[in-house]
Amino acid sequence: LVRMKFLRLLSRKSGKLEVLFQIPFCQKPFPYMCLATSTCLYSKKKKVNSYEQVDQEKYKNLVYSVTSYKTSAQTPETIFEEDNLLYGPPDKQRPPVKAETKTPKNWVPLINPSKRIPLLNSGSNLPMKISLQKTKMPSVTRILQQTMSPQQAFYLERWKQKMILELGKDGFEEYTKNLFLQGELFHAALESMFLSEEMASKEQREDVAISGYLSSVQHVLKDIGEVKALESAVQHETLRYLGLVDCVAKYRGRLCVIDWKTSEKPKPFLKNTFDNPLQVAAYIGAINHDANYDFQVSCGLIVVAYKNGSPAHPHFMDHDLCSQYWNKWLLRLEEYMDRN
Repeated sequence: LVRMKFLRLLSRKSGKLEVLFQIPFCQKPFPYMCLATSTCLYSKKKKVNSYEQVDQEKYKNLVYSVTSYKTSAQTPETIFEEDNLLYGPPDKQRPPVKAETKTPKNWVPLINPSKRIPLLNSGSNLPMKISLQKTKMPSVTRILQQTMSPQQAFYLERWKQKMILELGKDGFEEYTKNLFLQGELFHAALESMFLSEEMASKEQREDVAISGYLSSVQHVLKDIGEVKALESAVQHETLRYLGLVDCVAKYRGRLCVIDWKTSEKPKPFLKNTFDNPLQVAAYIGAINHDANYDFQVSCGLIVVAYKNGSPAHPHFMDHDLCSQYWNKWLLRLEEYMDRN
């Protein structure tokens, strides 16, 4: 190692120290550089604190009141007083008015108060099955289709266009035809089960088109009994509309209008069924005001069955919920009548 004779130069530059040493074996100075870590050798211009320029003597009371409390001594009353001093008294504004709930102009009760129910049912134990007659009265399905919201119509049209892009126009028509066929076969299989009080026939259980749907509803069928109507036409004699009810039976001891739905996608909540609750409420009201039926219904059940066989979702509607959807149905019915 070469020993240093003496320190030649110590100079300060921004962020570093430059030390020049003279070594006896070198004729020219040799620079040696090191970093300074203990202090910042390069300092920026110190910022001016505006609070230091405040006249402390003039505002000493204010400064003392601010600095003498570790925690705020404000209360809601003092805050309102300060706001009043700073901004003046608040403007007296009326609270926003809530949107009024529309009520039907021609309101008819869901339950028919004038309908007399016989104490003993002397008729046949077979479920009622009234054929649907062609009349000028609109159907529940038609009314709902022509009065759906613009948002719902938009999503339905977007889904249709997406399917046409994937399947083509002819493929989409074939797809919808198969959906309707599967629905008809599924309803027919359920009807045969309720009429014979036995399981569906071997051919129906092995039919690939509906075998998954039948497996899907098995846990729901265990809670259904005392079937009173199957695929039976109903009409509201006062409001003048008609429909075809899938089933009227007791679900866990409560008489319901039951609507069977098929789906390829899960619908675990009632809101996922779109206008189906309105359809059920419309059928309940029609039964209660149809002289052909000697009973009244106050509850509904929507059963969504799945093609892959996963357990169906039963959506039960009690009397209060049915009454809510009944009012919505009456508004849709009025809208349809106004248009036509």
